Amino acid sequence: MEVPPWRKARRSEAGAECVEVALASDGRTVGVRDSKELGLGPILEFTHGEWTALLKSVQSSS
Repeated sequence: MEVPPWRKARRSEAGAECVEVALASDGRTVGVRDSKELGLGPILEFTHGEWTALLKSVQSSS
């Protein structure tokens, strides 16, 4: 998966233990990784629909 720069929540910029997200250049795939792994760990890949469903699920459980 070729991705542009990774992003994380503004509130966690100072912290090293974050989840980072990147939208692939094709616009159809979202990558998720652990910032502690410094880019060496696994990347979870979601389709746009899967990512949207995950976000809705997390938001509704808050």
